[in-house]
Order: sequence, then C-alpha cells, then structure tokens
Amino acid sequence: MKTTNKLLLTVAALILSKNGFAQNQDSITTKKVVAYAANKFPETRTFNFEFSGSGPYNFTSTLRGEALPAGRVTNWTQARASANINFIKSKHWILGTTFTYRFTSLTAALNEPVSGLTSSVNENFQYHNSSLNLAYVSKLFDKTTIYSSSVSIDGSEKQFERVRGQFAATMLLKADARTKMGIGFVVNIDPSAQLPILPVFTYEHRFDNGLVADITLPRNIFIRKQVFRNGRITLGTELDRTSFYLYHLDNTGRTFEFNQVDLNNGLIYEYRLWDYFILTMKGGLKTSLSPRIFDRNKSYNDPIFQAKADPSAYFNVGISFNPFAKKRR
Repeated sequence: MKTTNKLLLTVAALILSKNGFAQNQDSITTKKVVAYAANKFPETRTFNFEFSGSGPYNFTSTLRGEALPAGRVTNWTQARASANINFIKSKHWILGTTFTYRFTSLTAALNEPVSGLTSSVNENFQYHNSSLNLAYVSKLFDKTTIYSSSVSIDGSEKQFERVRGQFAATMLLKADARTKMGIGFVVNIDPSAQLPILPVFTYEHRFDNGLVADITLPRNIFIRKQVFRNGRITLGTELDRTSFYLYHLDNTGRTFEFNQVDLNNGLIYEYRLWDYFILTMKGGLKTSLSPRIFDRNKSYNDPIFQAKADPSAYFNVGISFNPFAKKRR
C-alpha cells in the first residue's frame, strides 16, 4: 500500500474539487482540478522539497522468525524532492509525469551483539521513483466518475529495480457548496503490494466557523482552518511511507526491499511566500507500523526481518512551488 502515492491523492482531489466537480460534467475543467489538487497536497505541486527527522526510539525485531535483542534507533532523517509536470490537460484527460527522490540516513544498533549478524547500521539510502499518470473524467450511472492509471519505475543509486502499475476508479456521490463525498478503489499491479485492492473514501465538509473536515482514507484525517491572511493550520493524522533497496545482505546476491509505513499525528502549518511558494512545517508524534525487509521478488507479507517500534517525536520542514497559490490562498 503506497499511502502517499500521487494517484490516490489525485483521485481524492478530483472528486472533491469545489470548482471542477459539480454534478454537471460539462462544468469540469482540468485546470481547476490540477489547481485544487495542488492546494490540498504538497506532493502534487509542481515542485516540492522536504526535510524530516525523528527523535530516538527503541524497537524489538525478529529475523527469519527468530527474536533478536532489543535495539535503538538514534538517528533518522530524510530529504525528499518531487516534481509534477502535466503534458496534456484537455476537457476530459490529464496526462503527466512525476518524479520523486528520497535520501534517508539511519543509525541504529541492537543492544546486544549477535553472532554472524551485523548488529549496527550507520548508512545512507537513496531511492527514486518516476511515473507516467493518466486520468479520465466521465459519467457512470449519471454520477461523475474518474478513472486514473499510473505506470512507474523505481530503484536506487545503483540501478532500476521494479516496474509497478496502478488503476483507480472513483465516483462522486455528493457535491454541493458545503459537502463533497466520493468512494472508489485502487488496484495495485505489484507482487510486493501489501493490499492488491485498496478501497478509497473521500469526504470534505465546510463548517460555518471556517473549519474544514478533510478526509482521504486511508491517507489522512484532517481538520483545517485558514489563519491570518496567507496561512493555514491543520490538525490530524496522516500516513507516510519510506522504502529503499538493500544489497549484499546475504551471499545469494539477492536484492531486498525495506518498507515502513508511518502514522504521523500532529499539527501542520502552511504559509504562502512570494506569491507562489508555500512553506510547510509539521510536528507531532510518529508511530512506525511494522517496518520490514523482504525479498524484492517476493511478497511484502513474507518478510525476513520485521520490527515493532516505539512512538517518537517527529518534525518536517518543506517548501513547494504552486503556480496556483496566489489565486487560491
């Protein structure tokens, strides 16, 4: 489950777009859809740069089913950059590409040495992902429906590793000035995916006091509010994902993949700078959900290494370029 995958975010933004998605399909414009997506999610903006880190935390783990001594992560930081470029924006079609790069630094050690096992890690890991994305807007049972697909290739600084595919279909159930709601699903064409088929539910409601409930399941549950002239504050929970490839773990020459899903709870503050740049600051409590290592050619559900981590404090600082920011915020 790629919880921050841009396909899921695009689907959510499509079905909740206030201006682009009335029940009248003729009112849909892809320019408004793209602008709405960029306003909601930093990952969908033209350029986005982030730096994040967490405090030290303890963990327990197993290797091939055998319990290992408890350990501690003393350093975890990550720099991330992404770009989104749309080639075609016609009345019903959006064709574009995305690129993501992550540099993760990790320092960890087991509390007791284990014979035949490297019990400490002080490494840097690089990961990149490029995708081609296509979205089509149509009608099904007289309801606005969006079909989206994505083909991506990822890897490390050493080589390309995996080609993945996704398909999504989402239907807008309700759309008025205060409330938007939709349901759908995402199909992962990837043997390493945690869930081959993932349900999607999106909901947005504007209250009289200026608060906005913004829910995209399984990605986030937010309460937002505009503050001052150019600011926005958000309280809630969101899922994030870290993955990278590992080499030379054994003598077989196999490639392994590390995958970790994080539940981030806390505050987000965004502020518009220089018309089109958005400064984003996040902080709160992070809980890592089942970090694991598995053979790249096997399932996520068949790990050789699995851990349970204690919660830790986290922070994130980012800046993004949104060409629609001056008009919308």
